[in-house]
Amino acid sequence: MSEELDNEIEAINSIYGENTIREAPHSAPHSYLLAIPQHEVTLRLSIPIQYPDINLDITAVEGVGSTSQRGFGNHTLLAARNLIQKAFTPGQVCLFDLLQELEQLRDPEPSTNEDGRTEDSQRVENSDVPRAGRKETTGAPSEALVPPQWALSSTVTEKKSLFIGRVCGVNSSNEVQSAIAHLLATDKRASKAAHNISAYRIRTSFNEKEVIYQDCEDDGEAAAGGRLLRLLQMMDVWNVLVVVSRWYGGVKLGPARFGIINAVAREAVVAGVFAKD
Repeated sequence: MSEELDNEIEAINSIYGENTIREAPHSAPHSYLLAIPQHEVTLRLSIPIQYPDINLDITAVEGVGSTSQRGFGNHTLLAARNLIQKAFTPGQVCLFDLLQELEQLRDPEPSTNEDGRTEDSQRVENSDVPRAGRKETTGAPSEALVPPQWALSSTVTEKKSLFIGRVCGVNSSNEVQSAIAHLLATDKRASKAAHNISAYRIRTSFNEKEVIYQDCEDDGEAAAGGRLLRLLQMMDVWNVLVVVSRWYGGVKLGPARFGIINAVAREAVVAGVFAKD
């Protein structure tokens, strides 16, 4: 197993849960099982030792849950093979991108409710909400809003890079922007971090309909914000903002950094008593 693959597997399992991807027992070398989150489908992969310089192969459907729609396993297999061809770039890992795409995979015929509308038509996600980025949150915090009460993780050091996660409660996109602005204006250490990666989820109601706002910001740490948002989704937490600060130590960490980012974020969410039992 290459170091890139080992780091990618560690990062994926830290985000989605243990054994999301694992070596297939009693199988040929370089054979792995990939469980698709939100779907009861497991795919068998053949990952060459030269990966990520050489693309992996999705060989078969290993298992399908009893509640899955008929034919969904083959539907997933064909979609995965198509997606991996599009996602793969020699020298770059791509399993996480594949997982994210497969999570959004729909049944061949989307299910509808009694009034004939699809379930998604009753929900608004990712509306026109300002992104939680540093560029939009500089300046002094609003004095009219109560300063955020942050719950912090422990500090993790890896090859001279430092990581700290923090989380606070929020009930609107304005509170998200205010909280980040307050953090950068009042915490000199955070303001000097190489990256302040953030994600938030808010659930509220409008005209007696559920409305969901969720968004993320990489702040220069490519693809890290999406992983943070996915963590919040997996933990099923709402009305929270999580910010992970990284101070770069001069040594690239590769995909392993995503595991650390999500680990400190998870610790902060638990510390803030936002996580469910």
